[in-house]
Amino acid sequence: MEVRKLHTLYFVISILVFLLLWLINLGIGSVSIPIEEIAGRFLGKAFSKSSWEIILMEYRFPKSLTAMLAGTALAVSGLQMQTFFRNPLAGPYVLGISSGAGLGVALLSMAGSAFGWVFWKGNFGGWPITLAASIGAISVLLLMSVTAWRVKDSMTLLILGLMFGSAASAMVAVLAYFSEADELKLYTIWSLGSLGGTGWEQLNVLAISVVAGLLPVIIWIKSYNAMLLGENYAKSMGINLFRLRWAMIISTGILAGSVTAFCGPIAFIGVAVPHIGKMLFRTSNHKVLFPGSALIGAIVLLLCDSVSQLPGSAQTLPINAVTTLIGAPLVIWLILSRNLSKEF
Repeated sequence: MEVRKLHTLYFVISILVFLLLWLINLGIGSVSIPIEEIAGRFLGKAFSKSSWEIILMEYRFPKSLTAMLAGTALAVSGLQMQTFFRNPLAGPYVLGISSGAGLGVALLSMAGSAFGWVFWKGNFGGWPITLAASIGAISVLLLMSVTAWRVKDSMTLLILGLMFGSAASAMVAVLAYFSEADELKLYTIWSLGSLGGTGWEQLNVLAISVVAGLLPVIIWIKSYNAMLLGENYAKSMGINLFRLRWAMIISTGILAGSVTAFCGPIAFIGVAVPHIGKMLFRTSNHKVLFPGSALIGAIVLLLCDSVSQLPGSAQTLPINAVTTLIGAPLVIWLILSRNLSKEF
């Protein structure tokens, strides 16, 4: 009972931090909006300046919701992969899932110029891009899943994941070499990562995709606890590993693919956030870790987005650069301070 109370307290504190960060994120930018004005707007009061309404509802509100959805999706997909592969450094970016999603987008957007066919002309958003990125992510994840059956060593699996990611990146480089200048520029800007490219229409697609990717996690959440003790124990508990593997593949592919489609490759969220959740809640129960990691993922990406805002300027830093600057030292510290191999 005391453990439950402690977890409830941590969730309440995390929600309060999340709400505060959300208000700060909505308020900062090239035009500063006071937090009390934003809080009043949520309570039904009008802004003292009419321009703030347009800035908030058309730009900052969709961007903040994108950060929440992306942070949630990447954190949950990272926790799934770390549990299933039993590898503490597994994640969509590290194991090449994001590279596979990027390859799917590159094939749709640049293969037309490379091979003389027009596959896609349009903005980076909507169902075609989401589908292409998800197929690319699922393809790499399938390769990793097949490899995991034969390779039991987590470090070898990690190296193979990096190789799959490198191969996908090499194919993107070949497509970029033959692509037109406009397509290459669009893809390059997309690959740097941005949370500000989603309007309300794209946000609807992203939200539906994230919810669809979370459904297998909700259905199979008990099975992930059994996987912590190995596949043999999971089988003895009556877990259908074939169905669980496919649930993880589909879920992670949709989550990582849809986020990569709209926001570009975002590094380290999927690797670092699950470990933050484990340190905070001090449990291996996935009924606590999945919602906890989802909440922390939203908090971390909101924080990164706030850091990326250049005060007094309309420009923002690429979100991938900020997540790497924050996430890389955190992962290094985790490796040096803790024996992660004992946790898996």
